[in-house]
Amino acid sequence: MGTIDYLLHGFGTALIWYNLLFAFVGVLIGTAVGVLPGIGPMSGVALLIPVTASLTGGLPPEQAATSAIILLAGVYYGAMYGGSTTSILLNTPGESSSVVTTLDGYQMAKNGRAGSALSIAAIGSFVAGIVTLIALILLAKPLSDVALKFGPAEYFSLMLLGLAAVSGLAGKSVTKALIMTVLGLLLATIGIDNVSGIARFTFDIPWLYQGIEFLTIAVGLFALGEVFKTILEKDEENTEVARINNLYPSKKELKESAGPIARGSILGFFVGILPGAGATLASFFSYILEKKISKNPSKFGTGAIEGVAAPESANNAASGGAMIPLLTLGIPGSGTTAILMGALMMYNVQPGPLLFEDHPQVAWGLIASMFIGNLMLLVLNLPLVKVFAKIISTPKKYLIPIIIAISIFGVYAVQVSTNDLLLLLGCGLVGYFFSKYDYPIAPLVLGLVLGPMIENNLRRALTISNGDYSVFLTRPISLVFLLITVLWLLVPILLKSKGKQVVINVEG
Repeated sequence: MGTIDYLLHGFGTALIWYNLLFAFVGVLIGTAVGVLPGIGPMSGVALLIPVTASLTGGLPPEQAATSAIILLAGVYYGAMYGGSTTSILLNTPGESSSVVTTLDGYQMAKNGRAGSALSIAAIGSFVAGIVTLIALILLAKPLSDVALKFGPAEYFSLMLLGLAAVSGLAGKSVTKALIMTVLGLLLATIGIDNVSGIARFTFDIPWLYQGIEFLTIAVGLFALGEVFKTILEKDEENTEVARINNLYPSKKELKESAGPIARGSILGFFVGILPGAGATLASFFSYILEKKISKNPSKFGTGAIEGVAAPESANNAASGGAMIPLLTLGIPGSGTTAILMGALMMYNVQPGPLLFEDHPQVAWGLIASMFIGNLMLLVLNLPLVKVFAKIISTPKKYLIPIIIAISIFGVYAVQVSTNDLLLLLGCGLVGYFFSKYDYPIAPLVLGLVLGPMIENNLRRALTISNGDYSVFLTRPISLVFLLITVLWLLVPILLKSKGKQVVINVEG
């Protein structure tokens, strides 16, 4: 079967009534998650994993995995849409990739053009979503075919690159990010070793023999971590929401936005493919590009429509681009895709080159559902902007109990263990302290997800080479990945030290 046949089969899966419902619920919740400041796509996806496990419990394994990932992916790209709403109306980004949108979006809202800004953000996000999905269809199969030729040495090096990329770009401190990565890898070693059958770091506690459950860690660190932050820091601020008058942009605004949307979509897609780069970097790059090529750069920051169209298109394109390394190589490029990968593995579906061979229903069903989901988002966002604006003013005292209830009941429904509930609460407190002291959580989750796979590929490579570690350097592709990994970690450190020297010279 060719790509078109697989895609048609994917649409057949995505158009089943319950998958349509899952896609709709996913994008609706995702938009709400993006609108609510502080929750973000990582927390939203982590929070809904146990809910999807309960909802899909009666379906056959393959169908359950497809339906669950359709809903969770809907939350992911739906949150990218929703993040622009608070940036424009409140000057508060719903999540990090919408930070750039505040620069011109809020100025537009103050000038009575909030409706235009929100509509352009929705249209830009829709166009970017379609562009990246076409690219995903064209690249997915060839990339997975290339990846099938990888041996364990190449996979080990590629996964190290994935870890280094996310660690290198997560948070302000590379050192803190690397500490969190190592902590994630250490947590991944807990349990019975698959090869030797020896219990590792279990302290003779039977509950730990199966290892630390990814779901409990993810929900605890992200969802409950935010709850503890709100409670302990008494985060109860209420900001005035800008008024929405005219909902639709003028012909002039549409014409001015066309170029930035196209450029932002293409740039965002290529940035999204890079492991660790992510939507935040894509939105910054696209904004800088538009300002550089503009005939009147001074208008940026005062309410330029290009300053909304470009970053909003780029961050959505990047979220679609990040799905390519996840689906074809089994390498999550961001914290959210790491959580999506963990969710797939819960259903015994291994992302990577064999995904398109072993689980075509899951892979192509997801790709087709993203087309449908993007269309749903456009239809939802344009007429319901005022409704989503109301969600912003939801008091924290109502929101917090809902998040706690979903977290506790969701984890217990999947794990059926009081020990997991205690671990969940512990992770919530730990997540709060990590957040308070700027220790990024995404590298920890990535380390936890990739840890067992890194270990397995390391062992397989050394078994094939009779314990010769030079196998990682003598295989050209593996060597290239290792060199990129080293550069990815060293270049930011060298640039930082060079910057300090320049500052010292200037001050001197």
